[in-house]
Amino acid sequence: MPRLSIRRLLRRLAGDERGVSAVEFALIAPVMILFYAGLVDLCQGYMALKRTSHVAATVADLASQSTALTATDVDNIFDAGPDIMAPFNSTALEQRISSVTRVSSSTYKVDWSRSSKSTGALSGDLTVAGAKVPADLLADGESVIIAEAAYTYASPFQQFLPEFRFERRALLEPRRTAVITCSTC
Repeated sequence: MPRLSIRRLLRRLAGDERGVSAVEFALIAPVMILFYAGLVDLCQGYMALKRTSHVAATVADLASQSTALTATDVDNIFDAGPDIMAPFNSTALEQRISSVTRVSSSTYKVDWSRSSKSTGALSGDLTVAGAKVPADLLADGESVIIAEAAYTYASPFQQFLPEFRFERRALLEPRRTAVITCSTC
């Protein structure tokens, strides 16, 4: 007799559909939460990328409006970068402004270069090879302002996603002079 009651109990439990939704939710919820967190992180990373591009463009625009700069002027231009990157952590932002002049069809010279940080990938002087000026951009004697911005985006989900480094550059010709000088850079 106890065997029949166990079979009857198992049959009754097998036919019971109460709680099925809760079990399905418990199985699907972690996947959906992970998917949602990934989308949020992807959107945040994309926003950091776009803001890094905006920093480079703005810094180049501000520098190209001058006829001459000093190291203090360049540092003041760098102050725009963290405001553009907000609400992201601005300590991960590096910036550099350089002036490159075309001497001949195959020769360029770096007039000056200044970085916002003393260490990092963008620190130090720009090299002619590093300038990567398109060959058809300038005529002999013309110069270009190169603004570079680099930002390391750290995901809030660092256990799952690595850090990403975004590097952007903007090239603008000086607006009011052939070559912008920087006496103390």
